[in-house]
Amino acid sequence: MHEQERAQLILKLTRERVVVPVRELIARTGVSSATIRRDLTELADAGLIRRVHGGVQSLDAADFAPRVPQAPVPVPGHDPRKTAIARAAVDLCEDGEAIIISAGATAYQMVEPLIHRRLHILTNSFPIASALLAASTESRVVLPGGEVYPEQGIVLSPFEDDAVQHYSASKLFMSCYGLSPMGVIEADPLIARANLKLLKRAQEVILMVVGSKFENRGSISLCPLDRLRMVITDPSAPPAALDGLRAAGVEVRVVQPVG
Repeated sequence: MHEQERAQLILKLTRERVVVPVRELIARTGVSSATIRRDLTELADAGLIRRVHGGVQSLDAADFAPRVPQAPVPVPGHDPRKTAIARAAVDLCEDGEAIIISAGATAYQMVEPLIHRRLHILTNSFPIASALLAASTESRVVLPGGEVYPEQGIVLSPFEDDAVQHYSASKLFMSCYGLSPMGVIEADPLIARANLKLLKRAQEVILMVVGSKFENRGSISLCPLDRLRMVITDPSAPPAALDGLRAAGVEVRVVQPVG
C-alpha cells in the first residue's frame, strides 16, 4: 500500500472511531511498525490527527458527544445467491466433522442450516460465532484468541501460536475478494493474514463465491487453484472462468439462487 493510500485509510478510520490502535493500522496496511509510525508522525505534524497511547485519534475526538451503543460488528443481509451457495456448502458437512469457517458475508449465510448440525466448528468470524451460540446450536463452536476487528468482523491474534495452530479440520469454507487463473485473491491485508492462518489447518478448501468475484482484481495472493477442492458459485459466473477451474482440477458446483 502506497503512502498516500495509507494516509487516506488512517484518516478514514480516525473519522469513524474515537481511537484507532497502531497494531490495527500495521495489520491493515501491511507495512512495518517503523513505517506506520512515520506516517502517523507526518499526519500529526500536519495537524490532521492526534497521537495517543497505543494509537491515534481525530483532532475532534475529545469533542465527540457520547455515542449510542451499537452492535460491534455489522451482520450481512440476505442475498439469494449467497444463501444458496451457503446451503450447498453445509450439505458437504457430515455430523461429527471438524470444519473451519472463515469470516465473510457468504459464510454468514451458513449459520441457519448449521444450527441443527453436530459439528466441531472453528471460525474467526465474530458474527458467525455469536449467531450460532445465540441459536443454541448443537455444534461445538471455537473462536481463536485475539482482537475483534469490527469492520471485517474477524477475530485475529498477533501471535502465531494461538488456538488456530492446534486445530485440525477436514474442510475450510471461505470466500474471497477475487478469483483468477492465478488463484484466490484478497485486497485487505488483515483478511489475507487471517485466512492464511486458516489455510494451514484444513485438508480441503471449499471456496464460496458469487459470480461477480471472478471480475475483481486484488493484489494479495492467498493460494493457487490447486489448493482448492471445490468452488461453489451461482449461474452468473463466467463460463470460461469455470472451465478454467475444471481444467485446473477444481470441482465446480453451480447452484440456483434461493428465492
